[in-house]
Order: sequence, then structure tokens, then C-alpha cells
Amino acid sequence: MQSPKRWKPLKNLILVAFSVLLAGCTIAKPRSDDPWERFNRKAYAFNDAADRAVIRPVAVGYRKITTPNMRRVLSNFFSNVRMPITMVNNLLQGRPKDFTRSTGRFLVNTTLGLVGFFDPASQMGLKLQEQDFGTTLAKWGVPDGPYMVLPLLGSTTARDVFRFPVDRFFDPLALYARDRDLRFQAQYMPSWLFLVTLRSRGIEAEGLLEGVYDPYVFYRDAYRQQRVYQIYDGNPPVEVIEQLQGVGEDFDPEELLEEQRSINKPLPPDGDKSATDDEGTLRQG
Repeated sequence: MQSPKRWKPLKNLILVAFSVLLAGCTIAKPRSDDPWERFNRKAYAFNDAADRAVIRPVAVGYRKITTPNMRRVLSNFFSNVRMPITMVNNLLQGRPKDFTRSTGRFLVNTTLGLVGFFDPASQMGLKLQEQDFGTTLAKWGVPDGPYMVLPLLGSTTARDVFRFPVDRFFDPLALYARDRDLRFQAQYMPSWLFLVTLRSRGIEAEGLLEGVYDPYVFYRDAYRQQRVYQIYDGNPPVEVIEQLQGVGEDFDPEELLEEQRSINKPLPPDGDKSATDDEGTLRQG
């Protein structure tokens, strides 16, 4: 993105600050951009256990007591109520047209869409295109840094982790909770319901994990790819895709195949007790 000249001092300040913080961090090959893998795997195992014990059962229960139409209108509502996050980040990215489009979508769905339960804006050509502070930093040239898995928060990077506190400041759901002190922490109910709706969407995609040797690697690489497509509005340059996939002008397919063989070792027989806990859990799922 070409930055406006008047924003150059701000851009330089951001780049200097985050370059110091993420010194030496660049987008690397998917198989070598995870220097904190040992910690990340422990955090992933914790999140997986919490999901199986609490989060997924709640999401399954939610799906049992709701219809697809109810889930759709609730998802519409939460997408609309959190639209200010996208609006602010469009401004921070210096994209006035996108800011106008996202603001128009918010106003149309809030009024004609009955507080966002319905989505007439999409039918009017105002498609949903979410932005966050992580994509804002990326579009200002801040490198993503190492991959991270945070307890309960999940996948992120050393750059994208800043979206949690910054976007929360502009999140109407968080603002609602900050301004109230209700019994039994009821002020957080809207935020909890939003998280349940997000998790319930993922249940339909759980079949993608069937046959996956290492779910951790699957989630890591899927997160990387999803963020790249979001940063480039669904149309990343070829060189970025090659860099993400670990290929380029010096790409050697035989070397890559040998590397993959050394990483993706054959699965042990079904009766082999040496299978890892993750594999056993995956087969049970």
C-alpha cells in the first residue's frame, strides 16, 4: 500500500519501534518460522484439552438448542456490532474508501438490518471485509515475527499479538463489559456468547483434521496462510505465496521432499503404544 506523505513520520516511528521489538524476525518458511515451538506445543495441548473439556461441549450444546437460521442471525449481529474495529483500522491504514464502505455497511445493517440481525448491506454490495490491528501493522510494513500459541487465545504471531489489546479498546462488547459491574460477571455474557458462536462454526470444519498427522502443524500453517490472504485482501502476490510455502528461485523439490520426509515420519501401527497423545486424541475424534 502506498502511504500518504503526511503519514510518513508515523510510519517511520512504527517501523522503528517494531523493528527493535521484532529484530531479526521475517516471514520464513513454514517449517522454520517457529523458534518457540516447544512452548507453542504446550500451549496448544492446553488449549486442546480446554476445548475438549469445556469449550467444544458448550458449542455443541449451543448448536443443539438453536436452528441454523438462529445461528446465522446471531453471527450477523456480532459481525455488525464489532464493525467499529474494522472501521478504526481502515482509518489507521490510511484507506478512506474502505473506511467509508465499512461505515456504510455498519449504518445500513444497524438500521435496515435491525441492529445487525440481518445483512441487507451485503445485498447492496457492501461486503464484509474485516480488519484488525495486526493487518494494520502488516500494511505499514511491520514483519509478522515468530509464530505463537497463547493459552486460550490460540494462534497469533509476535506482530499480531498486539491486536488483542488494541482492538479490544474499540470493541463495543468489551466497552459494554468495562462500563458495568453485574452479578455473576454477567457483563461478559455477550462476549462469551460471541466466542461460542465462533467455536460452533468450527465444528463443521473438524473433518479437515481427519488423517492429519500433526494437528499443531496444520493449525500453524493454516493460520499463516489465512493471515496472508487477509492482509492482501484475498490476492497475495506470487512471491509472498512462494515465500510462505518455502519455495523460490532456488527451490529444489527433491530437497524439500527429503525435508518433509524427515519431519513427517510414518505413523506407528494402530497397536503401537508409542503413538503420541495427540495422535490418539485425533483418532478418537
